[in-house]
Parts: sequence; C-alpha cells; structure tokens
Amino acid sequence: MLTSEAIAKAKLNTPYGTKDRFHEHDDCIRIAYEWLDAQKKIQGPTPKTRPLKHLIEQWAGRYVSQNDVEVAANMHPEIFGTYPHFNISARLIEPSPSRLVGIAEAHTQSYKSRKPELTYALKE
Repeated sequence: MLTSEAIAKAKLNTPYGTKDRFHEHDDCIRIAYEWLDAQKKIQGPTPKTRPLKHLIEQWAGRYVSQNDVEVAANMHPEIFGTYPHFNISARLIEPSPSRLVGIAEAHTQSYKSRKPELTYALKE
C-alpha cells in the first residue's frame, strides 16, 4: 500500500499535463496505481488514446482525477509516458476486485462499468 508520505512527495515531483492540479483523496491515487499495476507493460508508450481515468473510475466505483492517474503512473516503477499514453498494452486487463481491499474510498460513489467485456480483453 502506498503511504501518504510517499504520495505527498510524488505529488510534488510529478510532471502534470494540466495547469490546474486536483486531488480529492490519496486513495484515488492508490486506486489508479492498482489499476495501472494490473496492466501489461509494453516497451514504449501506446499511441492509442483511451479515457483511462474513466475506466479506473468505473472499475473502482470512485471519482479519480487525471492528476491522480499521473501521480500513480509517476510512482509506479514500470510505468512511463504521459497521460493517456503510458506504456501499457492496448489489450487492457480488468483488474481483480481484490486489489481494492483495504482502500477505504473504493466503491463509495456510483460509478459502474456498463459492459466491461467491451473494454477489457482479459481478466486478472
């Protein structure tokens, strides 16, 4: 689990893609980190543009900002690139719900994935 100290430090060191920075809760960064961690890593940033923050929100049932995803990617030792062009496969993996155990803010809002089978190529 990512500590609040590590997250605070990463917020200061993350190259943001937007001028305004918005973080609602540290758990949103933890959620984004778990989603990114489940994805297959590739050699270079993907040219495919996907609404990653929305996919993460639907999986976790919680609002996540683009800035949260950027911080999570910056913290992950295997992820590089800029939002939304990280080095993750275009064949997305639906992360296991067990990744959200211990993250208090998960499933606290009514974000639901309508048809995850259309979004994800594989399940973890």
